[in-house]
Amino acid sequence: MTLQDILSEKIKNAIENLYGASLDSVEFQATRKDFEGDITVVVFPMLKVVKGNPVHIGEALGNYLVENVSEVASFNVVKGFLNLVLSDAYYLSFFQGISNFDSYGMVPQGTDAMMVEYSSPNTNKPLHLGHIRNILLGHSVSEILKASGKKVYKTQIINDRGIHICKSMLAWKHFGNGETPQSTGLKGDKLVGNYYVKFDQEYKKQVTALQGEGKSEDEAKAEAPLLMEAKEMLRKWEAGDPETVALWEQMNGWVYDGFETTYQKLGVDFDSYYYESNTYLLGKDNIEEGLKNGVFYKKEDGSVWCDLTSEGLDEKLVLRSDGTAVYMTQDIGTAIQRVKDHPDVNGMIYTVGNEQDYHFKVLFLILKKLGFQWAENLYHLSYGMVDLPSGKMKSREGTVVDADDLIDEMATTAQTISEELGKIDDLSEAEKDHLYHTIGMGALKYYILKVDPKKRILFDPKESVDFQGNTGPFIQYTYARIQSILRKSGTVADKGIPNAIQLHEKEKELLKALQLFPEKVQEAAENYSPAIIANYTYDLVKEFNSFYQNVTILSAETEAEKTFRVQLSKAVGAVIKTAFGLLGIEVPQRM
Repeated sequence: MTLQDILSEKIKNAIENLYGASLDSVEFQATRKDFEGDITVVVFPMLKVVKGNPVHIGEALGNYLVENVSEVASFNVVKGFLNLVLSDAYYLSFFQGISNFDSYGMVPQGTDAMMVEYSSPNTNKPLHLGHIRNILLGHSVSEILKASGKKVYKTQIINDRGIHICKSMLAWKHFGNGETPQSTGLKGDKLVGNYYVKFDQEYKKQVTALQGEGKSEDEAKAEAPLLMEAKEMLRKWEAGDPETVALWEQMNGWVYDGFETTYQKLGVDFDSYYYESNTYLLGKDNIEEGLKNGVFYKKEDGSVWCDLTSEGLDEKLVLRSDGTAVYMTQDIGTAIQRVKDHPDVNGMIYTVGNEQDYHFKVLFLILKKLGFQWAENLYHLSYGMVDLPSGKMKSREGTVVDADDLIDEMATTAQTISEELGKIDDLSEAEKDHLYHTIGMGALKYYILKVDPKKRILFDPKESVDFQGNTGPFIQYTYARIQSILRKSGTVADKGIPNAIQLHEKEKELLKALQLFPEKVQEAAENYSPAIIANYTYDLVKEFNSFYQNVTILSAETEAEKTFRVQLSKAVGAVIKTAFGLLGIEVPQRM
């Protein structure tokens, strides 16, 4: 039972014994910082069943709890709020009840399975800063869901077909002179991305030339030879032309190798991959079935639609008049296919930018109309864009912030700051490089994940790698400080927790912060929000640093106090490591 469960039961008994009345529920809230107390009971809702002055009711209730409930040491009443001070014995009992600091807050995996889709890039360009927010969000939400007791499948759908892919292929064919990642030393995704930019440059030249010959802008854009050739290449690919398919496979292979390198640097992984080249024909059978059942209707031109006007949306095209699919068709089919592939999946989370909010409202509604029970548990993890101080990014103009370049820049910035602090001179070069990467990635991930997903981010690399304030490196530094304390404490770190000890106020505050962790994991899972874990961790670290500055640890007056404070530090370190693990962030032993 939680503390609130215990207190609820006792308060209901108190109201019955004191007033002969019956309470359905008890309302609690955190005690305000300017009042003494650990938890507050709100008296006002009780006035529905107990007539009287809320202050007098609070006083009577407080006296009853002090006399009858061992967890309550004292109380005070402010208007209609009963502030309860919990006993040291209660906090010690809670702390001793943590069987394993390393797994504290984690729930064993159950049978309820979820699928989380993230990354889902195009194969015509490298991953960029926008992808990074997507990837970090999806990966972190997957880890948080696992920690909350869910079975999780991490997946992505790769957009590996279409006119944009053909543009890169065509530009390489015309201007590449047979170069490869091996011959150039470039990552495959960067090489292919360069040709996507090259296509746009050459295409614009052709458009300008056609306009010079008297064509309108629209005519010039439509009739430019490169675009016509790209469309023909797409037609050949769809017809299975061996030469076109071979080039497509070769260039996509280069891109996948490049993506994998970036994923490894970011420390993320996937359990399965779906490819649009395999899924773009899915969904048509489901549309036919929906037509029979009245979910869809056919217009005179033969196109198929879903009427969602009664749900406050519009009519949605799901099949063109020539029988070809639209994105919605294949998204319907892919969702259904995923559940066929993983029959235990009872819901899916799509990590996609907020410009697709309407698309997912429609998709989820159509899947519900088609009668799929799991469609009740679909969620669009919608997020805002990431901007840089220099402005927006545009892929085809080559002005994106490349993910690999940003990762390298973060490590370099971490190196500069670490060298200025000068505390790692005795580490080897390999250890230093690993530390710089760990700090840089911690800065990047934390800066992005501490913000509510729905909010837009202005990302400043230098601000993120700050060893003070609400940043990843500040929290990593505190973890490293705790590891230093544990190393200096020797065998004390392995001793048991003392039974009887008078708690310092700072120890109590730290225990209260630790107590919140399991609840925060569940809250983050329910809201699909890593920001809840990130900001909880920052609050925990602030409490630890206040404790560290106000309480002597290794020079404590008694052996029992020293043992308790070392164990408390050890628990905080373990929770920081676990919480940062849920954000995909490593913690260093030294900084």
